[in-house]
Amino acid sequence: MSSPLPGGPALPQERRLVTAIPGPKSQELHARKLGAVAAGVGTTLPVYITRAGGGVVEDVDGNSLIDFGSGIAVTNVGNAAELVVEKASAQLAAFTHTCFMVTPYEGYVAVAEALNELTPGDHEKRTALFNSGAEAVENAVKIARHYTKRTAVVVFDHGYHGRTNLTMGMTAKNMPYKEGFGPFAPEVYRVPVAYPYRWLTGPENAADEAAAAAIDIINKQIGAHNVAAIVIEPIQGEGGFIEPAKGFLPKIVEFARENGIVFVADEIQTGFCRTGQWFACEDEGIVPDLITTAKGIAGGLPLAAVTGRAEIMDAVHGGGLGGTYGGNPVACAAAIGSIETMKQLDLNAKAQAIGETMLTRLRAMQEKFDTIGDVRGRGAMIAIELVKPGTKEPDPQTTAAVAAACHQQGLLVLTAGTYGNVLRFLPPLVIPQELLNEGLDILESAFAGL
Repeated sequence: MSSPLPGGPALPQERRLVTAIPGPKSQELHARKLGAVAAGVGTTLPVYITRAGGGVVEDVDGNSLIDFGSGIAVTNVGNAAELVVEKASAQLAAFTHTCFMVTPYEGYVAVAEALNELTPGDHEKRTALFNSGAEAVENAVKIARHYTKRTAVVVFDHGYHGRTNLTMGMTAKNMPYKEGFGPFAPEVYRVPVAYPYRWLTGPENAADEAAAAAIDIINKQIGAHNVAAIVIEPIQGEGGFIEPAKGFLPKIVEFARENGIVFVADEIQTGFCRTGQWFACEDEGIVPDLITTAKGIAGGLPLAAVTGRAEIMDAVHGGGLGGTYGGNPVACAAAIGSIETMKQLDLNAKAQAIGETMLTRLRAMQEKFDTIGDVRGRGAMIAIELVKPGTKEPDPQTTAAVAAACHQQGLLVLTAGTYGNVLRFLPPLVIPQELLNEGLDILESAFAGL
């Protein structure tokens, strides 16, 4: 089976194990890593990759692993999509950098135009480009504060927004993201989110009760008139792929509109066809004031953006936004290639099909294995939450054991969740159906072997 993207890497689309995982060459490289790289830079699975594409990654020992991680939702179009490689290579040969703030270039403008068109809403928009998701979130807060002349920022339980000082403060989970790194930026306030599986009075009450609780906290503890921005992931990523109960997000948006608060959708992990729509907030017809993007935007090259209402984005004085590398020309070229690939291959439809396959199989596994407490997600952003049988007590130990068993059998999976008890699945949207099925077979055998 060849690569599903014409002109992509000539990688057989198959799982192939020729050594134990990790193999001897990977182990040798990992020893070098431990001696050269800061210990704080962790590694999920120390297999060292030489080639990747379609639905597989190939390591230095010749093993080919099925990829259910996509570099944490980055390689939606695959690791070496033809148009991404073609456009980035051409730009690389022309020039690598001038700094858009010094002497600009068309690629930056073209990406901004594409994002203004693709993001929800038909209002006039503007875009600014940056390097990482955390940088995009931080700039969205800057923009909202400048526009509103307010300081407070509201975020949610289980949210993740980055690793800079401000975005660590906005992130809910302490370990490993915040431990020992404080003090954090002030004027960040956390409110409840409608977590259906864990809402104490039942999922049917989560939307109304969580929204009422969040709004009550904002009004009583902060003062709505002091809030510059409400920032939320439409599906919370690192927090465990938590999709807020239907109706919760519209209530929060309505409250923001009534009180002059900038509503920011953090679509860094959910954007660019990942959930079966260009952006996850489209599912409930939400039109954010600002939307932050990164990860899937550029086929693996570092690029991020804030896109939003023209009057909000343009409120910042000249020179107030930017950065030396923001909107790098090679990354911009890759983004244009990535977006064209998504359109040509209809990756929204592909993500929906992946979701149908995965949810059907995972719900069947839930019937067989009582450690699977919840199955959730949309499109190719799917998760299972593991608990002690007969309870909702989180079971991070079993989660880690299942992940390790999958890794040993050549399936790359990731864990997540505030309690460390979620297996999350983010296959490339170009993964062949046969590999998707085989990966799910491996996952089921891992549970059966517990």
